[in-house]
Amino acid sequence: MSRLSSKVESELQPLLRQLLKSIKERISGAPSVECAEEILLHLEETDENFHNYELVKYLRNYIDTALGSVIDEETEKCTSAEGRSLGSGQDTLVQQVTRKTRESEEYKEMMKSLKNTMMIVVESLINKFEEDQLKKEELHRRKQHEQHTSYCMDSCSDSGSSFNQSYTFLNQEQLQIIVGRMDPSQPKEVRREALQTLCCAPPSDVLNCECWVTLRRHLATALSDPDPTLNDKSLRFYAKTFSSSTFTTTRETYTSLAKHLESCFTSQQSPVPTLFAGIDITSPDIVQLLKKFRLLNEFQKEVPSFWIRHPEKFMEEIVESTLSLLSVTHEQNLRGETSRRVLEPVHFLALLDTKASWFNKWMHGYYSRTVILRLLENKYKSLINAAVRQCLNYFDSKDLEDNGTDNLSTMLYHLNSDRRTYYTGHELQYIYFVHSLCLLGRLLMYTHGRKLFPVKVKNRKEPVSLMDLLVLLIRMMYQHPKSAQNGNITQTDSYAPANLVMEVLRMLCGRKECATECLYRSIVIDSLLFPISTLLKGEQMIVTGIETVLINTADILARIASTDRGLSLLLFGENNKEAARNCPSAKVIAEFTKRLLDGELPILASTEPSSALKGAFIFVCRQMYNTCEGLEVLMPYGLHEAISKAWKKACLLSERIPTPTAGSESDSSTAQELQNTMILEEMLLDNLLNFAATPKGLLLLQQTGALNECVIFMFSRFTKKLQVSKCEKFGYGVMVTQVAATAPGIVALQSSGFIKALVMELWSVLECGRDDARMINPKPTPVEPIDRSCQKSFLALVNLLSSFYAVYELIGNLPLPNKGSYSLREVPTTIVDVIDRLIIVNSNAKIHSLFNYEHSHMFGVRLLSVMCCNLDILLLLESQYHVSEILLNAQKENVRENMENPGDFIIDGLSVERNHILVRMNLIGGPSERVLPPRVLQKGNDPYRWPLFSSYPLPKCYLREPLKNLALKQDNEFNKMLKNSEKQTGWLGNCKKHFCKIMTSKPDIIKGNTSDTSVKHLSHSPIQQLGIKIVVRYGRFLGLLKDDSDQELSVLLMRCERFMKQQQTTISSSLCCQQGGYVGHDWFASTAFLIMSGDGERTIKFLQQFSSLLTSAFLWLPRLHSSIHLSVESAESGIHPVYSCTAYYIEMLLKSEVPLVFSAFRMSGFTPSQICQHWLAQCFWNYLNWTEIGHYIAICIILGPDYQVYMCIALLKHLQQEILHHMQTQDLQVFLKEEAIHGFHVSSYLEFMGNLEHSYRTTILTEMKNIKS
Repeated sequence: MSRLSSKVESELQPLLRQLLKSIKERISGAPSVECAEEILLHLEETDENFHNYELVKYLRNYIDTALGSVIDEETEKCTSAEGRSLGSGQDTLVQQVTRKTRESEEYKEMMKSLKNTMMIVVESLINKFEEDQLKKEELHRRKQHEQHTSYCMDSCSDSGSSFNQSYTFLNQEQLQIIVGRMDPSQPKEVRREALQTLCCAPPSDVLNCECWVTLRRHLATALSDPDPTLNDKSLRFYAKTFSSSTFTTTRETYTSLAKHLESCFTSQQSPVPTLFAGIDITSPDIVQLLKKFRLLNEFQKEVPSFWIRHPEKFMEEIVESTLSLLSVTHEQNLRGETSRRVLEPVHFLALLDTKASWFNKWMHGYYSRTVILRLLENKYKSLINAAVRQCLNYFDSKDLEDNGTDNLSTMLYHLNSDRRTYYTGHELQYIYFVHSLCLLGRLLMYTHGRKLFPVKVKNRKEPVSLMDLLVLLIRMMYQHPKSAQNGNITQTDSYAPANLVMEVLRMLCGRKECATECLYRSIVIDSLLFPISTLLKGEQMIVTGIETVLINTADILARIASTDRGLSLLLFGENNKEAARNCPSAKVIAEFTKRLLDGELPILASTEPSSALKGAFIFVCRQMYNTCEGLEVLMPYGLHEAISKAWKKACLLSERIPTPTAGSESDSSTAQELQNTMILEEMLLDNLLNFAATPKGLLLLQQTGALNECVIFMFSRFTKKLQVSKCEKFGYGVMVTQVAATAPGIVALQSSGFIKALVMELWSVLECGRDDARMINPKPTPVEPIDRSCQKSFLALVNLLSSFYAVYELIGNLPLPNKGSYSLREVPTTIVDVIDRLIIVNSNAKIHSLFNYEHSHMFGVRLLSVMCCNLDILLLLESQYHVSEILLNAQKENVRENMENPGDFIIDGLSVERNHILVRMNLIGGPSERVLPPRVLQKGNDPYRWPLFSSYPLPKCYLREPLKNLALKQDNEFNKMLKNSEKQTGWLGNCKKHFCKIMTSKPDIIKGNTSDTSVKHLSHSPIQQLGIKIVVRYGRFLGLLKDDSDQELSVLLMRCERFMKQQQTTISSSLCCQQGGYVGHDWFASTAFLIMSGDGERTIKFLQQFSSLLTSAFLWLPRLHSSIHLSVESAESGIHPVYSCTAYYIEMLLKSEVPLVFSAFRMSGFTPSQICQHWLAQCFWNYLNWTEIGHYIAICIILGPDYQVYMCIALLKHLQQEILHHMQTQDLQVFLKEEAIHGFHVSSYLEFMGNLEHSYRTTILTEMKNIKS
């Protein structure tokens, strides 16, 4: 069978045509044929409706029919009872069956037949297309010929004329004769003949004649002549002049036409229909008038495309003549005689261009906009007054109720469809209203347009201000709420008042300056909230389509809330934050949304609110609660619980709906119901997910029990690269990072398949390369340690593995595979696999399994370097996998094999990177307390001057001289104040003031002294044991500890652990970090131990007293691990208050105090909460010098726990320039983790932190005290 039957070909033609029509926009938008081919090849990946196309369904059935038996046979063969199973190196069952099927004769025959048939189908479509094109061209030629014949009738060759031929050229004498024949005193037949001759002559000859001024006057006279033939021929000449003439003549022709039309309405000789009588467009007089206005309007639309090429005078005269025409008002209209009111020029122009597209085009360019606005302000402000008056009149009209408005919008649709011949006065007024509304909407977009307000309107005492107009438009939206649902606005609906107003409001929302001046006002917000407030009070709104009103309101509110200025207005009011806190707009919206979800609105209780209504208001709230300041205001309303409850209800409902069965009468209704329920379910889940945008919101989301489902939903959209929402500028990157900072979040990401997909994508980039890359040229050797192609995957892993809790959940107590052999097709799927294959490459099997060993291993080592910046992660990796030992062995093996220098290390990228990591892992200290070797080689004979090593201890060049513990003179006044604390009133306030004074003037005086104590040896977890070694090593370097301090610290940590267990509650949690005690090292207790100079007894006494303070909950992380001081939900969540409270307020303050830094974090896909959680968990070890760490502890204890927040804000402010730079270089995460904080002194920022305390203490401290709730 060479091809399919002709019947099948006829079936395929409409199917292929349907597919091509559906993807027409995609293909036509392709810049080249190759791009169009790429679009077609990847259509299944990019088009969500791919499998719904009839052609695809047909081909699927055809392939199933042709190859179904072959596939079944091959499947049986491969799974026959021979007992053989496929090995890891062999093809899978699907691959083997696919290969066998493609090698079969049936497959080849099917492909041949299908290819031949599709070629014939395509060829027939092309032929039909060419035939249609030829028919269109022929029809077009006929029309042109008919037009030419009508222009050049027999009158062009009159026997009585000396010019008895059709002229190609005319000289000046001939033109003067024609001009003379056009004189109004000549007979009509002569004038007609002359006009006909002009129409047939070349425009260049006519327009360059010496008597053009006289000719123009005669043309204008002919245009006003009652004879329809003269009128029509004159108009044809005007049209010909517009299309082919110089700019001077075009300007004069246009102004002449405009003045003629103006005279039609001002002259007593030209009767103009009254508004009461309406317009019959079949009337000859009206037809002629409409033709002139249409010609004028067509030129108005075209002229902006070329008037910038001509002198400004050209454009000014056209604009002024137009505004002068539209400003004409008849005397009867001025006298206010309603019954005898006549039509004005604007009525006719609005009839032809209802939405004022000519004005939109004129206002688009600055070149013309300045002239229009200047003329409107100085000479033609009456035009704006009339437009505003028309809107007011329409709103106040008693005759135009809902049904009337619906009919009018339908009428406008018929107007554009050529179905109407008569228009009543009411209809003309509505058309004028639509034109005025569109004109005013465009005017409000520009600063000088808004300066035209206020305007004085007849019969109104007070002028109409800009705010008055906007409130009027919003009220109009309520009065006539007809609108299409789900944004599917038909042509009929597009002329409805609600949709016209919505177009204007959306246009204003889209421009920052417009929205600030027009919409970000309390009076506007109050107008938008009027129907919501009315319903909340239980009052009835006398409007039809209340749901449409509410959906439109929610749409505008969501657009306002999506900007910082608009969000601030909704949350705190226009001027006074404190005054607005009593009843801000945000609370009204939140209360309405909560009651809407709970079904507690009596007015809407009769019918179940639609999913669109619920979704619209949840989306408004979402724009607020996905920010820290918004969540702070909305938290009392428990929206997370309400949305979660509604989502669970929708899930139960979808489970109860029976599966549609073929042949059932209720099949379509059941399927539609199921689809609507699934859409509702997804909408609620999507909005619930957005709580994860902030640290506290993530805690609330986790407590709803829907975190896993939300992350699965996010992953499904993330893989499709879908936008978060219509108002979001960024994708899901920041949200993924926020979720990954917590233990439950990382578990949800792992169970959703996100981590697996990320690791597999990384492996594809590192080891496989792109599948569609053409191997014309070999891939260049990477120059940078992390190649640009891998940068995105590297940063994604850094974001994912930033938190110790996340890493512990992923690798805690999990051994490395360490296989004897690895297949080249064996792709890692977990973080443990990444560590095994890329970081700990300690066997030949691992080396040989990598196609790009150096590049891939370098990626792993750089990732290890970033991970080890977190001291808890370092201890975890070292205790489980002995990372430093493996790196030292790798250095030992990386030596030269010659007799002269057998111990010389080979200096390459990997050895230098390993050397850097080994030093980083072994040394602890701030920016001036440790030396880290560089990662780059220098030019010259000695490219790397730092010695490599293969065993500890470190070479001396890496070690700084130990610091001396100098006995500093204490401040006597401060000591006296501390001793006499019980005798003084206001002691605490005086103490704080004196402490700040000392911190500013003598910061080095805040230090401790040394003392001795006996120690006992107790056992600890491997992490704690390694942590003790690091702490003692650092303490010796600082000169604070003696050689036997490790046992003293060990006893201290054991006693602290026992103390913590007494205050822990039993919880049920599947998280690894929640099983037993605190899994990390106690860095605060270790810091306190160093502050007490190794005195264990003093330290434990201090910690026991300190534990009673609120500050201990935030400085001492193990203090609240599974603590009885937290609610059961918070304790079981695995999210520490340092993240859900401190980090939450850090993000809130950062956005308002250092907005550039906040934006840099957002653009980098990293979050301030992650890096601050990292810093605070290890008490700034390795980031600040010891003195500054002591100052940090001191200010938090003495000045209050909220100073923990202010400290982080001060640090990020200090790093602002570096953060902005590294945001540009796309390595912000790596910089913040690997680099110490240079030049920062707590004393220098104490005043700044004091200002933050003055502004935010009440809010932050109140929330810190409420962590138990």
